[in-house]
Amino acid sequence: MARGDLTVPDGRGQDATIGRMRTRSSHANPSLPEPRARLAELQAVIFDLDGTLIDTVELIRVSFRHATKTVLGEALPDEITMANVGQPLTTQFQDMAPGHATELLKAYREFNRAHHDEIARAYPGTIETLAELERRGVPMGIVTSKGTESATRGIEHFGLARFMSAIVTADDVLLHKPDPHPLCVAAERMGVELGYCIYLGDSPHDVQAALSGGAVAVAALWGAFSASDVLAPGPAFALGSITELPALLDGDVERFAVRGSV
Repeated sequence: MARGDLTVPDGRGQDATIGRMRTRSSHANPSLPEPRARLAELQAVIFDLDGTLIDTVELIRVSFRHATKTVLGEALPDEITMANVGQPLTTQFQDMAPGHATELLKAYREFNRAHHDEIARAYPGTIETLAELERRGVPMGIVTSKGTESATRGIEHFGLARFMSAIVTADDVLLHKPDPHPLCVAAERMGVELGYCIYLGDSPHDVQAALSGGAVAVAALWGAFSASDVLAPGPAFALGSITELPALLDGDVERFAVRGSV
């Protein structure tokens, strides 16, 4: 992806851009330095899981189709089922089909569990990038809206656990993204200040959680959401591949900056 050439609607009647683009953002703590300054004092990198570290997008799509077909008698279109990916499944199903959340959740999980290893993939460069951050001594963690059982399956299947100092799942907290609480829990477990952490995720819920918590919000543009959706809340930076993360940490902020946010 060529930085400085991408223009996408930001959902507010403006253009959001990377490199030369401008958009708006906010900090939970206005006393924090600008994101580019905090990168120089970075304490940790926290990742979303699905759509960021592992490619489960197709698995999620077909699991939703199966569950809605089984329970509701018709497979709901992807634009409905994928709209709130990044929030806990129970929340998604309650919004999608009130009164049927329990049945939908059961059907989804059974199908997802049966087909996980067949369909899910690690994004190219994920392990190599995590190994590079480990070599540099950068603490890492995961905050996911998945439950512990399903999150653990993906984390273990792709060998991610050895890199992580903390893993926070939907079962560990009462408040969920876009609330920043899960990120705060991860930072506390890691012994770091959230304001000096990156949170990298592919959904607008991830970006909003990072911004609300005061973390450095970095959008992953390779996941389940369109660039316009994930850029809309105003992340500080955006990456087209996880392999670009070391360059951002090396200070190449202009190439990845969402202008107006740093």
